[in-house]
Amino acid sequence: MHQKKAIAQAVTLALAYAALGAAPAMAQDAQGPIQRVEITGSSIKRATTETASPVQVVSREDLAKSGKGTVAEYLQTLTSDGAGSLPTGFGNGFAAGSTAISLRGLGATSTLVLLNGRRMAPFARADDGQKSFTDLSTVPMEAVERIEILKDGASSTYGADAIAGVVNIILRKDFVGTVFKAEAGESRYHDAGNGKAALTWGKGRLDEDGYNVMVNAEFYGNESLLNKDRADRAWIGHGDIRPWGYAANTQFGAGYITPGASSPTPTGALRDPKTGNYVSLPGCSQFSLTTAQDPAGGCLWYQDQFRSMQPKIGGMNFYTRFTKNLSGDMQFYAEAGYSKRDTEFTLTPPSTSGIIAFPPNAANPAGIINYGNAILVSAQHPQNPYGSAVRLRYSMFDVGPSTRSADNEFKRFVVGVKGTMAGWDFDTGLVHSQSGLDLNYSNMINMKVLQAALGDPKSQYFPYYIGTQASKNPASLYAAMVTNATSHSTTQLDVADFKASRELMQLPGGALGLAVGGEYRHQSLHNPSLSGTSDGSINSSYVAADGSQNVSAVFFEVAAPIIKTVELNAAVRYDKYKNFSSTTPKFGAKWTPLKTFALRTTYTEGFRAPGPAEFSPSSQSTGNAPVRDPIRCPGGVPAAGGATDADCSITIGAVKIGNPNLQPEKSKGYTLGMVWDPFDGTALSLDAFKIKRSNEINPLSYVEAAALPTAIRNDNNLVVNGVAIPNTGTLLLSKAPYQNSSFTEVKGIDLDVKQRFRLGDYGRATVGMTWTHVASWVRAEKNGTRYQYAGTHGNCDTSDCAGTPKDKISTTVSWDRQNLNLTATANYRSDMQNVLFAGDKCASKFADGSPAPGNCRLASFTTIDLSARYQVTPQLQVYGSISNLFDKIAPLDPLTYGGMSYNPMDASGAIGRFFKAGVRYQF
Repeated sequence: MHQKKAIAQAVTLALAYAALGAAPAMAQDAQGPIQRVEITGSSIKRATTETASPVQVVSREDLAKSGKGTVAEYLQTLTSDGAGSLPTGFGNGFAAGSTAISLRGLGATSTLVLLNGRRMAPFARADDGQKSFTDLSTVPMEAVERIEILKDGASSTYGADAIAGVVNIILRKDFVGTVFKAEAGESRYHDAGNGKAALTWGKGRLDEDGYNVMVNAEFYGNESLLNKDRADRAWIGHGDIRPWGYAANTQFGAGYITPGASSPTPTGALRDPKTGNYVSLPGCSQFSLTTAQDPAGGCLWYQDQFRSMQPKIGGMNFYTRFTKNLSGDMQFYAEAGYSKRDTEFTLTPPSTSGIIAFPPNAANPAGIINYGNAILVSAQHPQNPYGSAVRLRYSMFDVGPSTRSADNEFKRFVVGVKGTMAGWDFDTGLVHSQSGLDLNYSNMINMKVLQAALGDPKSQYFPYYIGTQASKNPASLYAAMVTNATSHSTTQLDVADFKASRELMQLPGGALGLAVGGEYRHQSLHNPSLSGTSDGSINSSYVAADGSQNVSAVFFEVAAPIIKTVELNAAVRYDKYKNFSSTTPKFGAKWTPLKTFALRTTYTEGFRAPGPAEFSPSSQSTGNAPVRDPIRCPGGVPAAGGATDADCSITIGAVKIGNPNLQPEKSKGYTLGMVWDPFDGTALSLDAFKIKRSNEINPLSYVEAAALPTAIRNDNNLVVNGVAIPNTGTLLLSKAPYQNSSFTEVKGIDLDVKQRFRLGDYGRATVGMTWTHVASWVRAEKNGTRYQYAGTHGNCDTSDCAGTPKDKISTTVSWDRQNLNLTATANYRSDMQNVLFAGDKCASKFADGSPAPGNCRLASFTTIDLSARYQVTPQLQVYGSISNLFDKIAPLDPLTYGGMSYNPMDASGAIGRFFKAGVRYQF
């Protein structure tokens, strides 16, 4: 029944797409039969696919054998993917409803994603309120021919954003026939069901008929999975991790009372004006599922009562391509793509005591309202026993949890002509791409009505009964107080480009290749904040970005085989923006002393232009991250006078504001490596890399911003020897404006090994391994402070605080015999120190004060996935996969906020063993 429901909710049919020829990106040399191929990162076609730059190629076969259902799922298993990657399950982030890859852990905004070698409009809401990126969920999985991952910079070819590398997703061309595919899956717990169906149709052979048209459509859906659905899976999805030795007041816990403070509680807690401490109202058992309650008298509860682990998703992707041969070695092509993806994620009920930030105005020059202090329960309120107005800490269970819906619509159109003219191979085209995002947050609170309903006896809404007496409230109160907050955001990208290449002259090692090109690009972002947030009227901070850019660029590239064994290449690109220009060169060399062995090296410079969320003065956002309060927890020890362990790991907000004086980020990258085929069927590549990104655009780090006097604090100040110390109350919010800070430097090694075996009557086998080792990941702040993140749980300023493991390894063993293929893939993440940066105090503690987890290290994690395909007839194929074959449980992670008590990198260990089965039929 569960599986039927998954299929019904998920999928049904699909229609097709456009394009595959003999080999994508290959073309016939006008001077002979040698096929030349254009590799990602270069505009010069060549007879060999190995260049000086390290490029990882993922084929259709690789995607099929992985058992992954989307392009994003597969790419996020790459060992080169790191911190700042956006998983599907991160539903409480700024860019909820999207997926993204972050090469080298430098963030999704420093990884350029291309579709058929051209840009796409970015997702319509910046991650962390700052970083524009390409949403991978818009790419049709069934239309992919191959994916090329360039692992060094490529600004000299593609312009901005290619600092960490390029992911070029190449769709099929020249497909003929009809293929139908359908699949469904569910976890071992008979939940988290998903399904997908796709139809691909193509007609016309370019060589014979002179045209090809292809259409692909896929429909998919995923059921929602709640954290409480994993209540029996050890610590997974638990906010309350006391059974594993931790204290009650974890980041996913609330309702506990500390000296002079209380977090939101479903009964309501009132502040005793005599003692300054909060006292909980009765009736906790009516709301909280937590039996071991707060010894200080609070009503303890945890977010897993409500919060989603994985969102509910429904969507479709459509892609079509038409290609027509023209006279004179010319070819016309047109592409159209459309994607619709609706995501729904459940969070917790609203509270009455938020800290709301918005642009300053005449009524509120500070642009901040601390509703924890501003909302008072009137002395006349029936539930107030104190005879004077008092503060309240209340989680509004009577309103219910908030649901975040993110509905994204993506469109892309391309028309172009390519061919040969006067000895030049050329390609020119126009691209129009746009993305629209509709956000709808339910059960948001009109704070003005709430304030009156609690504190103004003259108001028509007074009194608002809370906790156990909430049933007395009339429907008219909730109609006025509870609202939906909505916004409609858009991005747009328009590009006109031209490139051409040719052979100029013969050198001792071969033909000198030349490429030239130019591009004009207009891009814009309109991301208004949620309704009601411009003046603090609802319980959500202002997040908005607005701006546009025009970019003109020209580039030049040469490839010079100076002798038979040595090829040099160089490229330079000039980009002109309104306020600045950028010239980015790249140099590469490859020496091939043996047919089976080559050495290669590259030097590249890159840049990233400030985005609208960063440079526009009208842009502002407020994000959250865990920090150690430097005032109330100096040196990792609670300060005297009322501080507690909660101050040593507290989640705060940080207001970030656009700065029109920002300059672009710049980078320098180096690679040095070798390619070696020592034996028959063996392929090995080893590359060292170093990227230094300077003039970085970052907010002041949360750690530093928390120490500034501009940080917003509560008034429960520390009291030492009977004297209150000013500005030492509980840290609530910091101000961290965007700035060009110092630099980030990443160093490491990539190893890629593949061995093929011929087994005679037993078929053939392939063993492959990719390994990325991050030797150093250093960020230096503007004041010179350096943070080493390699092998630690930081950098927590990036999305979801997943950490920076030193080693990620993926090993694949594949066996083919006749019509059967079996593939096993092991994915390994190394352990990490549970510190915010190297040399820091342990970021988490057990209840007894000892470092947590054990020895202050998050354990390594390895999962094995298994997939199988069987060709029943030439037309019919059946396939299936098992993710997390041995049902490994993800290690307990108390620090990350991307998953509840597990690291988002280990999501398969949270969901559990997952089964998928499908059929593919070719007509």
